[in-house]
Amino acid sequence: MAHSKKHAASHANHERWLISYADFITLLFAFFVVMFASAQADNTKSKQVSDSVREALENGGMTATIKQFLGSTVSQKGKAHEKVGAFKSSVSAGVELLPSQQLLSQQLQEEIKSGKIQVHLEPRGLVVSLLQAAFFPSGEDTLDPNSFSSIAKVAAVLRDLPNPVRLEGHTDSVPIHTPRFRNNWELAVARSITMLDVLSSKFEIPAERFAVAGYGDTAPVASNDTEQGREHNRRVDIVILNRLMTPESDQKTTTTKGD
Repeated sequence: MAHSKKHAASHANHERWLISYADFITLLFAFFVVMFASAQADNTKSKQVSDSVREALENGGMTATIKQFLGSTVSQKGKAHEKVGAFKSSVSAGVELLPSQQLLSQQLQEEIKSGKIQVHLEPRGLVVSLLQAAFFPSGEDTLDPNSFSSIAKVAAVLRDLPNPVRLEGHTDSVPIHTPRFRNNWELAVARSITMLDVLSSKFEIPAERFAVAGYGDTAPVASNDTEQGREHNRRVDIVILNRLMTPESDQKTTTTKGD
């Protein structure tokens, strides 16, 4: 009996390489899809690529292929599904929002070069980071009127997309306590709400498309030990969400929270 158990364990370990190989194939597929889409100057062709890949992912074609390849390796199925799901999310975000990233990077070329704005893709969606120094006075939640021209470029892209949008306020770790703001949480949320007001009233984007969040200093992108790092952490992120990863409730409601 002991010999039988040892043999079964050895057999399971022998097939574990199939999981890694399947992950590699999926990642390689994702890489070539994104590279091909980025090479398309024609937005119509890029959208066709996006729609085709999204349909394949939603219908489970990739998952089914990997499941067939894995065969009867039952003990690793859960892990395989988790990893495939993560790859699917990354691919769908890249394919769906890549044309918008390219357009924003072109429209905001001057702002990106000067360090006022950063644009990058994440699995959850396309993130446009507005650094505080270029948009808000220190310790305040009122937008600098000189920044409206840059916001207008972002609004023009948002207006043409159906995706839900999260407005996320961030601060550095230096405490604040003023007559208006008792702490960094309140300042972060207030700046997000200001951005919501501007995008909905001045640029006429429906308010129901937005959710508002304040993170204070809990989600830094750089070290708070240096002034340069703190400058990068003081920001409002406009996150154009990947629709395949967004819960239905987030797509229909507007919320104000510190989380």
